[in-house]
Amino acid sequence: MSSIVEDINGHSLSSSSLEKIRSAAVSDLPLVSDGVRLGPCVTGVGNFIAVGLNYADHAAESGMPVPAEPVLFNKAPSCIVGPDDTVLIPPGSEKTDWEVELAIVIGERASYVSEADALNHVAGYCVCNDVSERAYQLERGGGQWAKGKGCPTFGPLGPWLVTKEEVEDVHNLAMTLTVNGETMQNGSTRTMVFNVPFLVSHISQFMTLMPGDVITTGTPPGVGMGQKPPRYLKAGDTIRVEIEGLGVQNQRVAAT
Repeated sequence: MSSIVEDINGHSLSSSSLEKIRSAAVSDLPLVSDGVRLGPCVTGVGNFIAVGLNYADHAAESGMPVPAEPVLFNKAPSCIVGPDDTVLIPPGSEKTDWEVELAIVIGERASYVSEADALNHVAGYCVCNDVSERAYQLERGGGQWAKGKGCPTFGPLGPWLVTKEEVEDVHNLAMTLTVNGETMQNGSTRTMVFNVPFLVSHISQFMTLMPGDVITTGTPPGVGMGQKPPRYLKAGDTIRVEIEGLGVQNQRVAAT
């Protein structure tokens, strides 16, 4: 689409820009060649906000109560990579973990928006692997989630940014994640505690969301921390991450 928009970023995600893309003759556009690296499906992300414990069964496997309101933390935008890029284990890490998540991409500025109006500020959705280092997240400094969430390569996004009208029911999408071909997570967005309109509205009460910002909305059970015994990523592992209708990620794990 580079003949239509320079890149997929906040500027190109406004309603008017998306309408320009919709009106293009997509069938006439050149296809990406096999073997070409795909970057993240949105670039120039300002805020990369994550929601913790947004699936009741994942909260249970983490030994934490279901929160009364969303747990929010930041992932560093510098951790964003393409959907099939290598995931790097930080130096000395022994507890690098996986999380399949639905991510919301903001299309219009949102500040103090109502739940009823929230979806008017959403451009679309994509797959996120919220890679997490559990020791950094939970054991350092009394527990500071941002420490374990923003390491380099900890935010694969894509392969596609699917605009909201293409998703029939964002709250009923199958979610799966496999490690070395073994299914670890097999869930659905229908078990989210706080849904998409609520999250966008709620977060907009605390910060201004700008076009191109990303909200990743939590994970179903099956993370490595919840295995008995716990199981974490190691160099040479492969990860496959999929959300129904939003595409598939395939990552190889390597040491930094």
